[in-house]
Amino acid sequence: MVKRTIRGYHNSFKGLSKEVWFLALITFINRAGTMVLPFLSLYLTQDLNLTLSQVGWIMTSFGVGSFVGTWIGGKLSDSIGFYKVMVRSLLTTGFLFIALQFIHTFEGFLVGIFLTMMVADMFRPAMFVSLKAYSKPENRTRSLTLIRLAINLGFSFGPFLGGIIIASIGYPGLFWVDGLTCIAAIFIMKLVLKERKVANNNNTLDEDIVTQVKSVYKDKPFWIFLAVVFLMGFVFLQLFTTMPLYYKEIFSLSEVQIGLLMALNGFLIFLFEMPLIHYIEKKLLDKLKIITWSLLIFALSFLVLNTVMWVGVLILGMLLITVGEMLAFPFTNNFAMSRAPIGKEGRYLALYSMAFSLAHIFSAKTGMEVIDRFGFAANWYLMGGLGLLAMVLMIWLRKSLKA
Repeated sequence: MVKRTIRGYHNSFKGLSKEVWFLALITFINRAGTMVLPFLSLYLTQDLNLTLSQVGWIMTSFGVGSFVGTWIGGKLSDSIGFYKVMVRSLLTTGFLFIALQFIHTFEGFLVGIFLTMMVADMFRPAMFVSLKAYSKPENRTRSLTLIRLAINLGFSFGPFLGGIIIASIGYPGLFWVDGLTCIAAIFIMKLVLKERKVANNNNTLDEDIVTQVKSVYKDKPFWIFLAVVFLMGFVFLQLFTTMPLYYKEIFSLSEVQIGLLMALNGFLIFLFEMPLIHYIEKKLLDKLKIITWSLLIFALSFLVLNTVMWVGVLILGMLLITVGEMLAFPFTNNFAMSRAPIGKEGRYLALYSMAFSLAHIFSAKTGMEVIDRFGFAANWYLMGGLGLLAMVLMIWLRKSLKA
C-alpha cells in the first residue's frame, strides 16, 4: 500500500520538463519571501495603529495595483516577451518591498502598496505564458499544478518563518526578507532558465473547451468564467485579509500560531494536490464539474465558522478551503490557458489574473467594513453566499459550453 502510494506520487511528476522544474524552484523562492502578505493586516493595525476602515482602503489599493500590473504584464508579455517581464518585475519588486518598511503614514502606505503590487503582479501573466513555452501541451495542467505546489510550499514555509521573524526581530525583518528573496530569484532564473519563445500550437487534453475566437471581448463563455473567478477570488482572499484578524481578535492566537495554521494550507497542498490532479486527469473526470463542487466547498469553509466557538473549527475551515483550492485553482487556470488563441495568451491569462486582482480590490475592503459594522459572523455568511452564487454561475457556464 505504501509502495503503491509512493509510486503513484512519483508518477504524477513524470514527464515534466526540466525548465518547468526550474520555474517551480524560482517560484518557490519568490513565494517563500512573500511572508508579509498574511501578516499585513496585523502589521497595519498593530504597528501603524490604523483603523479597520483604513486597512480596508490599503488592501483596496493593493488590489488596484495588482489589477493594473496584471494588465500591463499581459500586454508586455505579448510584445517584449515573458522572460524580460519576469526579470524586470522581480528586480524592481525586491527594492520596493524593502522600501515599504520606511513608510509609516496611511497615505504613504496607500501609494507604496499600489506601486509595489503593480510591479509585482506583472510577473503573474508572464509566468503563466512561460508554461506554454516550457511545457508540452499534454502536461500543462500538471505543470500548472507543480507551479501551484511551489507557490503553496512557499506560502507554507513563509508564514511559519514570518511568525518567527516577527517574534524575534519584529515586522521590519519581513520586508527585508521579501525584497531580498525577489532579487535572489533573478540570479537563479538567469543561471538555469534560458529565454524561449511560445510554441506555435494549442493542443490540449480539454478539446471541448478550446476556441479560436477573434477577440477575447466577444468570448461570452469566457466572461461568465471570469465572473466565477472573480467571486472565487473574492471569497478565497479573505484567508489572507480578515481571517488573520479573526484568529487574533476572537481566538487570541499568537503570530506564530497564526503562521502555523496558515502553513497547514500550503503543506496539505504540497502533499496532496499533484497526486489528486494526476488521478483526475487519469480518470478523465469532468473538470468543469469538479470546479463546480469546489465552489460549494469554498462556501462551506466559511459557513462552518459560524457553527460553534471552538478553536478546532478553525482547523476544519482551513481543511475545507484547502480542498476547495486544490480542486478549483489548477483547472480554472488550465481553462484560461486552453481557451487562448495563439498570439493572445498574454491577454487571456492577464484577464484571468485581473479577475483575481479585481476581487482583491473589493474583497478586503468589503470584509473589513462588514466586520466593523456587523461583526465576523455576518462576513462569514456573506462569503458563504458568494461561494454559492459562484457555483450557480459555474453551472450556467457548463450549460453554455454544451450549447
